[in-house]
Amino acid sequence: MNLLKAGGSLKYVLALLIFSLIVIIHELGHFLLAKRGGITVTEFSLGMGPRLLSRQIGGTRYSLKLFPFGGSCMMVGEDGVSDDLNSFGRKSVWTRISVVAAGPIFNFILAFLLSLCIIGSIGYDAPIVAAVTEDYPAEAAGMQAGDRIVKMNNTSIHVYREVSLYVQMNQGKTVEVVYERDGERYATILEPKQSENGMYYLGFRGSGVRTKGNVLQTIAYSAYEVKYWISTTIKSLGMLLGGSVGADDISGPVGIVNTIGESYEASRPDGAFYVWLNMLYISILLSANLGVMNLLPLPALDGGRLVFLIIEAIRGRGIDPEKEGMVHFVGLMLLMALMVLVMFNDFRHILM
Repeated sequence: MNLLKAGGSLKYVLALLIFSLIVIIHELGHFLLAKRGGITVTEFSLGMGPRLLSRQIGGTRYSLKLFPFGGSCMMVGEDGVSDDLNSFGRKSVWTRISVVAAGPIFNFILAFLLSLCIIGSIGYDAPIVAAVTEDYPAEAAGMQAGDRIVKMNNTSIHVYREVSLYVQMNQGKTVEVVYERDGERYATILEPKQSENGMYYLGFRGSGVRTKGNVLQTIAYSAYEVKYWISTTIKSLGMLLGGSVGADDISGPVGIVNTIGESYEASRPDGAFYVWLNMLYISILLSANLGVMNLLPLPALDGGRLVFLIIEAIRGRGIDPEKEGMVHFVGLMLLMALMVLVMFNDFRHILM
């Protein structure tokens, strides 16, 4: 049976597989570094809620739980004081930092490996100008088709999407563009021009054609791909904090599943290869996004735990475990409340 003909239910299976892959890799980072550091791991699980499947191996319980969102790597003494010599709290501060940081880092590694699949298959979108628009700043400055964009102000450009992202995030702002032509570098100052749709443009565009490179270029541009998604996530967070993006624009698990479904349906007519590529792109985005979000210095997140550990490393002694635990508990409750709000918005958007 052709999977592409399976229809509606397959998109939910794909969403579940993508979520599971990203979560299991994140928790695997914590798990492997905990094991390496000699910390006792009581349970390694995928999902949340009641256990569906469970098996005890070597002192660790491996579980598959009912709700397919989230996961955990439960360590002895992670959230409290323990006399066990192999507890989380009894290990050196640098061991604990490595364990906590490993989750987000493994997400970035996953995003890189998936990027290798895409860049190796279809290449990268080189930042080369395909055409300049008449009566816009780029034409007036003498830019031409074939120019390669190198920098926009102090931002290095490696793929054309970074050009589009920069213009979108800096609407109406003057920009110094550094570009290459025939081996020579040129710099020009461009003042964006407002179009009839109210958006500001510099007046050049890319071709959309992708370039396939050698092995070293594939590795380098896979790293640039991950950098692009990390940068996009950070800048989007900045827009959220600055009020440019509202809470209604945030998507949770339900909204992401819907997006995966829409992407699947849109790429189905083009064949299995394009379905595969789109699912890889979504996986890269979500994995990089999860890595960044978990590094935010908020209680209950990996970033919040890292803040306490870094303070301990600087001071030479830790914060009172009970006080730290209370901070993380309050943070967890707030995050759960935010999750409920986001899921409510997801359902509202889908039903509208």
